[in-house]
Amino acid sequence: MNDTMTAGTVTITSGNGDPIEAYLARPVDRTGFGGIVVIHHMPGYDEATKQMVRDFAVHGYAALCPNLYSRQAPGASPDDAAAAVRAAGGVADDQLIADVEGAVRHLKSLDGANGKVGVIGHCSGGRQAFLAACSMRLDAAVDCYGAFVVNEPPATMPATMKPVLGLAPRLSCPLLGLFGAEDSYPAPQETAQLAAELDALGKEHEFHTYDGAGHAFFAVDRPSYRPQAAVDGWRRIFDFFGRHLSA
Repeated sequence: MNDTMTAGTVTITSGNGDPIEAYLARPVDRTGFGGIVVIHHMPGYDEATKQMVRDFAVHGYAALCPNLYSRQAPGASPDDAAAAVRAAGGVADDQLIADVEGAVRHLKSLDGANGKVGVIGHCSGGRQAFLAACSMRLDAAVDCYGAFVVNEPPATMPATMKPVLGLAPRLSCPLLGLFGAEDSYPAPQETAQLAAELDALGKEHEFHTYDGAGHAFFAVDRPSYRPQAAVDGWRRIFDFFGRHLSA
């Protein structure tokens, strides 16, 4: 397999016309590749997320992570930017949709792209991946323990984190959901309710819940990391994108 890739910071145009910072990684000397929009988690546009972007490129995808905080906290560290955005009430859903639209358009414009684009997000990004897949035409979506798709958040969470279950009839693509049985946000009852709603609507989805795993079980730099769940989860992610984003 030719796993040569290139990566770096670029400027893209959001769907609302704003120029925003983004991190792009793509294969070298390959054509017919799919695109993946990586939505960063609430801790921000950080090195762990950029490593994920590069990993997708090594596997033959063009991956792009828009910096959702680049307007509110340009040039700030991931921690400082996340704190500023949280204090301001979080990223508005319409801004998120516009930024993902801009990222999708950028990925489709790349030489060698096959025109298929998926989205993935963890934590708040999981909710936003579901939101994006219900707001625009995509080819695949992955929700990794996205909270507040179904239930109202606690008062301590940003004001923008509202349930989006009502958008489920507009889900535009197959959805893969990966969750922890020990998680509270979302709790297994919430993911079961989401699955039941998607079943009732006839929406294609595939959910997996891992025993012994809580929130952020993919995060290798946190005590919450669960290797067995994460390894199986990554296997399912690459299989899922391979089925839905291939030429």
